[in-house]
Amino acid sequence: MPQALIVAHGQPSDPEPAEQSLATYAAEVDALCEGVTVRSATLAAPGMFEQRLSELTDTAVIYPLFMAKGWFVTSALPKRLAGRDLRILDPLGVDPDLPALVATALYNRLRENQWKPEETDLVLAAHGSGRSRNPSAVARSFVAELEKQLTFQSICPGFVEEPPSIADAASGLSTQALCLPFFACKGGHVLDDVPQELEAAAFKGQVMPVVGELPQIKQHIAITLTRAFHSV
Repeated sequence: MPQALIVAHGQPSDPEPAEQSLATYAAEVDALCEGVTVRSATLAAPGMFEQRLSELTDTAVIYPLFMAKGWFVTSALPKRLAGRDLRILDPLGVDPDLPALVATALYNRLRENQWKPEETDLVLAAHGSGRSRNPSAVARSFVAELEKQLTFQSICPGFVEEPPSIADAASGLSTQALCLPFFACKGGHVLDDVPQELEAAAFKGQVMPVVGELPQIKQHIAITLTRAFHSV
């Protein structure tokens, strides 16, 4: 049976919880896949990626659960393959279908709240980087595509590692506001940094699940992995 490995960065300071969380995530995607076995590994858990790699056939594909096609996806991950010529698919964050999928999730929340999008503010809480413009460029490109799907009163991106901060982006908003964490996994930034920034901004709105945990996303990843083999 075709094999796919979902790979995430993980948490170097405490790798086990992130590893277990990703394993649960992969199992849910596996249950949605047709004819593809899906496993997982974080890059941070010692030896785990190498173990999973040794179990893969030469036709397996790697799915990076990342929000940018940056250094980890283009450099670190290929090096960790140790000469194996495995296909690395594009990461979640640059998937051309992502804006429409997220727009559906946002629209569903707006409908539940009985809010009109043009009267609602959206804060996009993203990672950013002090070393590379690529992560913030991906987030801003996503915002531009999302604006074609839904017309919010405002969409303000804010970043953990570069200006404007999430606190700056979330300041001064009413209770009719949503914050979307533009992250693939629920790691330290989502559990610690984003709440701290929102608290600093006195944010009174609602916080959405991280992008990777939205209901539409796991199904879409399952479809992507299935198509990766059917298109060969």
